[in-house]
Amino acid sequence: MTNKAVAGNIHLKPDLYDHYLSAMRAAPPGILPVIAIDRGAAKPLYRQLYEGYRDAIVERRLRAGQRLPSTRSLAAELSISRIPVLNAFEQLLAEGYFESRAGSGTFVASALPGEDLAPARRAAVRPAPARPAPRKIGRVAADLRRLETGSWYRGRGAFSVGEPALDRFPLAVWSSLVARHARRSDPALLPYGDSMGLPALREAVAEYLRTARAVRCEPEQIMIVNGSQQALELAARVLLDAESPVWLEEPGYFGLHRVLTLSGARPVPVPVDAHGLDVAAGVARCPKPRAIFVTPSHQFPLGVTMSAARRLQLLDFARESGGWIVEDDYDSEYRYGNLPIAALQGLDRDARVIYIGTFTKILFPAIRLAYLVLPSDLVYAFTQVRYSMDILSPTFSQAVLADFVREGHFARHIRRMRVLCRERRETLVSALARELPEEVRVLGDAAGMFLTATLSRGRRDREIALRAAERNLWTAPLSDAYAGRPARQGLILGYGSTPAERIEEGVRRLRDVIRSLRTRT
Repeated sequence: MTNKAVAGNIHLKPDLYDHYLSAMRAAPPGILPVIAIDRGAAKPLYRQLYEGYRDAIVERRLRAGQRLPSTRSLAAELSISRIPVLNAFEQLLAEGYFESRAGSGTFVASALPGEDLAPARRAAVRPAPARPAPRKIGRVAADLRRLETGSWYRGRGAFSVGEPALDRFPLAVWSSLVARHARRSDPALLPYGDSMGLPALREAVAEYLRTARAVRCEPEQIMIVNGSQQALELAARVLLDAESPVWLEEPGYFGLHRVLTLSGARPVPVPVDAHGLDVAAGVARCPKPRAIFVTPSHQFPLGVTMSAARRLQLLDFARESGGWIVEDDYDSEYRYGNLPIAALQGLDRDARVIYIGTFTKILFPAIRLAYLVLPSDLVYAFTQVRYSMDILSPTFSQAVLADFVREGHFARHIRRMRVLCRERRETLVSALARELPEEVRVLGDAAGMFLTATLSRGRRDREIALRAAERNLWTAPLSDAYAGRPARQGLILGYGSTPAERIEEGVRRLRDVIRSLRTRT
């Protein structure tokens, strides 16, 4: 007679297995805990169950109010008679460890007996070593501690950076598309898919990029990933080795600093001026970079656009030096007063540019979908590394997004958000000029969902950001964007998710914070 495996690695004979299935179907919800039962022990089964549950409660493995399985399902799970289970439960109810709720089942008691026993019981079960061994972590994780962000990145409110107007997202349209795909019950969306992404979404992205961003691409070159941060990490893993020299903008995107720390690459900060990345300065500092990470359409955080001359100079340098260019085009859809700037990738004739775009800045951050446009000869390498990381992005979300793009909702949403963000930008610029005319100077307000307000001499941006966070103002210090010594102090102020009336009031509170702090020489 063969046994059948069920939950908890218990093996039942076929007759008991059928009994187990029927019991589980009838059982109310409740987690089946790990209770050790020794059928050969002299101690009765009910006593083993009683002590196992009591210890789990005292040691806080089971918490107050937690639902317990029915006696029938527990007996089936343990392949024992129901009688010892009933006896154990009755004893635990009598002593106050369990409580019964009419019509709902049995629960761990809300007020437990023997609260003072918990430390003693834990010590008895797992005594602490006299001299515990050191708790080691990897070098990379330790290095990331240097980049730990302050409290100003941890809240949602006025001036949050990188967040669109979530209250204006067409949730009704999105919900209808989700419901449509849920009703279809398409089995093709259930198995592992292509690591490059859902073909329908890649086709929609390729059409959009060719039309709106002048990107030279075919669907076969597009990889769908979980946000632009993963796109940057993937590019680093494919292109870089430990100690590979890498150009990055100074100041630049602080998320890239983390990616390069994880990769072990050697960052080479290259200054940014009014024309974008200073290529000549980069050549002087490192003539043979393995890769160059840039935000040419809307530089983060200074907001400048790389000039045409600099773009051509950078492409020529990459071709001659053999370096790769990673173009992070994170929010180019938001441009005011003129059309979006064409992508650097569209000027590339040597297939040296890896292009990154994202849906999180246009739709909502939790969608966690972005894309890379890859040179054809890098597709296989990126696919292999991606498969080793997390295989693929969720297919269902990709299918919904593909319909959202193909049916025109995406383009309409961009147009609405562009108008809204322009209004919020104008409100913020006017408020800063009125409330802080001597204290700040505005940079990079021609595009995007943020601007940078540099501070007058003697003011410290991290100190201001910390005080502002205490007043529910979530500004980001400009100094955090420097890989080396900060050349300027300032505040990065997002306005995409902040309504105009909150911008006005937020600037007044920010003024009070800045003026309450003494300047330093």
